[in-house]
Parts: sequence; structure tokens; C-alpha cells
Amino acid sequence: MPVIGITGGIATGKSAFVDCLKQLARGTFFDADRATHDLHNNPEVRQLIAHHFGAAAYLPSGDLNRELIRTIVFSDAEKKRALEQILHPRIRSQWSREAESRRGSKDLFFADIPLLYETGGETLCDRVVVVACSADLQLQRLMERMSLSQPEARKLIASQMPLEKKMRRADHVVWNNGPREELCGQAELLVALWES
Repeated sequence: MPVIGITGGIATGKSAFVDCLKQLARGTFFDADRATHDLHNNPEVRQLIAHHFGAAAYLPSGDLNRELIRTIVFSDAEKKRALEQILHPRIRSQWSREAESRRGSKDLFFADIPLLYETGGETLCDRVVVVACSADLQLQRLMERMSLSQPEARKLIASQMPLEKKMRRADHVVWNNGPREELCGQAELLVALWES
């Protein structure tokens, strides 16, 4: 069965699409966001992040100070690259091993990776799905989800590869401007295609 890469822009509804797939498809799901969260507990990763971002990178509870890190990487391209060099190779190694180990399985393997194209991960996929929506809706969702001002949300969206570029490279584009039922309907069509 194929390895399906799932990506999109921030706040386009990728997680909602993956939830639809989980209800419809027999398969294994790799979540890069979850893997990233887990990596922050890795002693080597913690040490590297503290080295590049200072002791304030971690809260007294031991959790990553996500707000501080986000503020730093959006204002300092060098720090952003440093964080990517710490995390991306480790995540790619993890999901590529999982995908390869399931190549002979009858189940689909879904890799939910926000920065799939940015990290070259599409080369490990048989198919890539990009979840997209209109720019206005993406901006609105992001502002609501993260309580950001419009300039902050625009800056965050602009920090990613343009959604149009991802859509041009995709095998499948899922358009998420409507209700959840429409999103799940598109997931159902794709699952039927992949399992046929």
C-alpha cells in the first residue's frame, strides 16, 4: 500500500482532514507535530535548544517555552534555521523508518507533515495531499486559533512555503472552505481511490 504524505498551510484544516481519514481508512498515521513535541523531551534535543535559545527556552515546569521560541524564530532567520536543523532530520528519520517498515503492509501509511515540501519529504511518498482553503479563510482561522493580530497572522503565513506552490506540486488537493461533511466526503473519495 502507498505512503501518503499530507500537508498544507497553517490553519487550512489539515488536522481536520486527518481526523476524517482516521474514521475512514485502515492504516497507520504518523503525526510530525506529535513527534516534534516528543522530541522536546529528548535530552540531546533539549541541550541543543537551550544552547541556541538560552535557558529561558524551557519553562520551570520543564516544558518548552513555545511562545518565546515562536517569537524568536519569526524575528531571527538564523535561529529559525538552527531550530530546523535540530528537529527536521530527526523527524524525517523517524517517519521514513516507520514508512519503510510498513511498505509490505496491506494498510495505508499516512504521514501528517506540515513542512513536507520544505524538508524534501515528498520524495519518500507515493502520493501527496495538500489541504488548502482561501487566503481570507486561512487568515481568519489562524487569527482565531492563535489569538493573533492580522499583521502577526500574515507574517506567520508568509513564513511558510506559499500554499499555491504546494498545490501545484500535489498529487491531490483537498479544498477546505466548506463544512466538515464536505471535507470528509473528499477524504472518502481519496481513500476509495487509494484502496482500489
